[in-house]
Amino acid sequence: MTFGETPLSEAEGAILAHSLRLGDRVLKKGRHLTAEDIVALAASGLQSVTAARPEAEDLGENEAAFRLAKAVAGNHVTLSNAFTGRANLFSEVAGLCVVDRSRIDGINGVDEAMTVATLEPYSVVQPKQMVATIKVIPFSAPGRVVEACVAVATQGDPPIRVAPFLAKRAVLIQTVLKGLKPATLDKTAEVTRSRLEAMGSELIEEQRCPHSVAALAPLIAEAVAKGCDLVLVASASAIVDRRDVIPSAIGACGGRIDHFGMPVDPGNLMLMGRLGDVPVLGLPGCARSPRINGFDFILQRLLADLPVGPREIMGMGVGGLLTEIPSRPLPRAKVGLEKPAEEEATAPPHAPRIAALILAAGKSSRMGGPNKLLVEIDGKPMVARSVQAVRGSQASPLFVVVGHQRDRVERALAEAGPLTFVENPDFAGGLSTSVKAGVAALPEDVDGVLVCLGDMPRVKSAEIDRLIEAFNPVEGRAIIVPTRNGQRGNPVIWAKRFFPALQDLTGDMGARNVIAAHPELVAEIEMRSDGVLTDLDTPQAFEKLGIVVPKVPA
Repeated sequence: MTFGETPLSEAEGAILAHSLRLGDRVLKKGRHLTAEDIVALAASGLQSVTAARPEAEDLGENEAAFRLAKAVAGNHVTLSNAFTGRANLFSEVAGLCVVDRSRIDGINGVDEAMTVATLEPYSVVQPKQMVATIKVIPFSAPGRVVEACVAVATQGDPPIRVAPFLAKRAVLIQTVLKGLKPATLDKTAEVTRSRLEAMGSELIEEQRCPHSVAALAPLIAEAVAKGCDLVLVASASAIVDRRDVIPSAIGACGGRIDHFGMPVDPGNLMLMGRLGDVPVLGLPGCARSPRINGFDFILQRLLADLPVGPREIMGMGVGGLLTEIPSRPLPRAKVGLEKPAEEEATAPPHAPRIAALILAAGKSSRMGGPNKLLVEIDGKPMVARSVQAVRGSQASPLFVVVGHQRDRVERALAEAGPLTFVENPDFAGGLSTSVKAGVAALPEDVDGVLVCLGDMPRVKSAEIDRLIEAFNPVEGRAIIVPTRNGQRGNPVIWAKRFFPALQDLTGDMGARNVIAAHPELVAEIEMRSDGVLTDLDTPQAFEKLGIVVPKVPA
């Protein structure tokens, strides 16, 4: 790739290196300059721009990022389309993110142009949480570099995968000594139950017995005989030796001790044993608290069916000092338990949560009588076709704003699946009133909203997904606008930061002024069909598609 100051006479087709503002227009970094752009740049007084030109063997940044993303993504990992040289990987399930550190290091060591960043190995992840990102640093990468990175990634199983938590059944046995309060035992049972439920497993039984080998050994054997997947033993007194009560009880009923102690603090006095194939864990005292400790590292791997023996335990020392740093937050199934302050931090990166707002409240005043939303297209009301396209996309949840002929519109959507209807009593005031009503009804946990028009039945689910995949406010893509041959269309995605501006709209002009005021945050996504430009709001528009419009309301 060549890079540097480029005369305008040679800049057509080159990639703009830095964003430029030309009056009320912004040419964004990474734009392939067109002849029209060159004219605009010259009119602004510029004679040259800083630009890049790929060479013959180079791959564009998006193609390079996507190819490497496909190579590194393993089981239960999905990937987004690449934008601005970045492809993100997300977990499909709740589980542990398993990373082959050596191969990720190997990929990052090939060339500075290609980078892979992942979560810490064995991090707990939730569905749609980001687990890795691939970023191509320059605007293009040499093909040989991309191939070398892919070769490292494919030397065995993919280096990034998620091991899902499996539903397992555990028994908790607590030993008791004089002076141990029942409230402490009750709290231990509740904390243990919460830990298990947060990862999809259950505590099927809790028992208590005197702190002796004779009392404990038969309860361990009985729990295993009943078919549990895991036995947890909380000792009245800390385990201090392999010959202490809990390890002796495991041995007395025919079990074995795999490992005692671990290089994680808190959690040093952790005991790992087995009776047959069933793990039997002697818990450290800190396991009575919901705060993260060494027991969590063992439990998480067991519930994800990952190896956890002496070798794995002795390898947990780096990063095992938990008392001084807020690391590895835990899932929590219940409220009311002690919650460390670090767990109240912002949520980890995740696939965007984009709600859909379908505007279906208008009077169809340009139709001369019929409600355009109820006109049938191939046997289905137009509004139902618009909703169907959104339903087939990643957008969720779906809200339909209704007003004019509300009952009829809702009946037309009776078979469209789960929808939330939002009434706009001021629908006669124009499009802005429907946007306001819809935005006011959105839940707090969404990252943005897809604003759709109910009279655009040719928009496809895949096109909506392309818009969602482009959405990334952190990278400056906070307003996502579809285009066709350079002409802007609908639907549009708005980041949450714009919700107040959307609620300040007036009249029937939509949000063009908001878009114009923030050109640096607008990403235009070119589509392959005219569906994003085709709204049907007059009889003539229907006729162009060969659709007969009834003379009276449907």
